[in-house]
Amino acid sequence: MKLHYKGKYDGKEETLPQREHPAGAVQFREPDAKKFTLIANIGALLLAAVLLVPFVLRGMPYFSDKTPVQLWIACLLFLAAMFPHEFLHALCFRGDVELYTWFKRGALFVVGTEDMRKGRFIFMSLLPNLVLGVVPFVVFLFLPQLTALGFFGLIAISAGFGDYINVFFALTQMPKGAKTYMSGFHSFWYKPEK
Repeated sequence: MKLHYKGKYDGKEETLPQREHPAGAVQFREPDAKKFTLIANIGALLLAAVLLVPFVLRGMPYFSDKTPVQLWIACLLFLAAMFPHEFLHALCFRGDVELYTWFKRGALFVVGTEDMRKGRFIFMSLLPNLVLGVVPFVVFLFLPQLTALGFFGLIAISAGFGDYINVFFALTQMPKGAKTYMSGFHSFWYKPEK
């Protein structure tokens, strides 16, 4: 993996890495970037509301006058984890990967144009959410006195909703044996010739 930091995304898809499409390539049926962001943000809020139930039930005995400070610490940790989140995505690529910031939409993202099997694409999409979200949240469920860690996990799991959408597209649209790749903002799949 060779990670290249490209800085601020200018909103023009043609400036993102593109590749030539193999014969029979099919673009994922996905909404445009603006609608995708809206769906991801609404989904993140709904998921956070669901996760808030076990967080409160498990953590309530440990809530104190220090809890608001711990929640602010968790929020700051989440902001600090935005770059590591994208780095974990990037680790799943073998070739060049470009990292962009898009703070106008509250996002960072990576684009790599290499082929991936469905399983590796799903793993790449979920890895940051597992490491930075699920693991801290599960640790909190066993050690509920770690409320800052639990809230950090809750935020990280919820913020990964855009990744979950991409996993859904891969699971529902890619046939068996297909490979996927990114080109610009979009993902495509194709069946390699045998």
